[in-house]
Amino acid sequence: MAARFTVSIDIWDSEFDNYTDIVSTDAVPCKYWRLDKYFVMVIYNIVFFLSLLGNSLVVLVILYNRLSRTVTDIYLLNLAIADLLFALSLPLWAASKVKGWIYGKSLCKFVSLLKEVNFYSGILLLACISVDRYLAIVHATRALTQKRHWVKFICMGIWGLSLLLSMPILFFREAVKSEYYGFVCYENFGNDTEKWRMILRILPQSFGFALPLLVMIFCYSFTLRTLSEAHMGQKHRVMRVIFAVVLVFLLCWLPYNVVLITDTLLRTKMIQDSCPRREAIEQAMDFTEILGFLHSCLNPIIYVFIGQKFRHSFLKILAAHGVVSKDFLARHHISFSSFASSSVSAAV
Repeated sequence: MAARFTVSIDIWDSEFDNYTDIVSTDAVPCKYWRLDKYFVMVIYNIVFFLSLLGNSLVVLVILYNRLSRTVTDIYLLNLAIADLLFALSLPLWAASKVKGWIYGKSLCKFVSLLKEVNFYSGILLLACISVDRYLAIVHATRALTQKRHWVKFICMGIWGLSLLLSMPILFFREAVKSEYYGFVCYENFGNDTEKWRMILRILPQSFGFALPLLVMIFCYSFTLRTLSEAHMGQKHRVMRVIFAVVLVFLLCWLPYNVVLITDTLLRTKMIQDSCPRREAIEQAMDFTEILGFLHSCLNPIIYVFIGQKFRHSFLKILAAHGVVSKDFLARHHISFSSFASSSVSAAV
């Protein structure tokens, strides 16, 4: 017989001292092993600092290269902005790991919304990059990929769609008190828990994660085949940064979404529930959430270590402001006169 358990969660009202039990039984509660809260807090603060610094530099470099800014650069600019916005919420998540969620319902909703928008905008922007590269390389459709004014409307649509997909979080996140973990920022689905949990987790993930992922798989499969058949060595090098960005995104966010779907199936009784299984999922949620949060600081690191043009553009900006000398650029075979010809996406 499966072990009986309960999860007792109480709504935390605006006065911070009154609680109403919404899920409670006479069963023996499950107790979970959790990551050390101070370790998690330190990791989140490190990610915050790296993300703030790295993505600010990415925004700076792309904005400076406005004359030669490509369609992919515009997508990468929006990707950096999304990571910057999410990074601003990391100190709150870090502090909540130690103190519990002491910031009330409004901030709970807002920072949760930033997290969701960051995720959905990230994968939608990467899907658009894959379509852009597919058109440019497989079909050689330069006219479409070079009309940058259309890209602005596409990016606005991506932000709007990301916000729409994130709306369930805005409506159902609450500041709640759990039996063992203190105050947490968590979903409160009310009476129709199973139905809402299924709808509000599965549907956004299907349209906001699975569908863009299929688009990327389709586009990059044909793009890679075309590059291989045509022996386009230069374009192979140009695509390295894009492939690295996509791969890192999937490595960081795919595990979290798999665990989230498993958690949904368990809570809706579609798979058998038990304390050991619940403990395994909770532990996996802790680890994969850290991995997902870590993603916000990784793209700038990719540009620095793989993107030669990004490094050169940054050094030229420093030279333009007298931080490094032009002789330093010359010693590294960087032409200051070609400053306007650099871009992040042509990163080899």
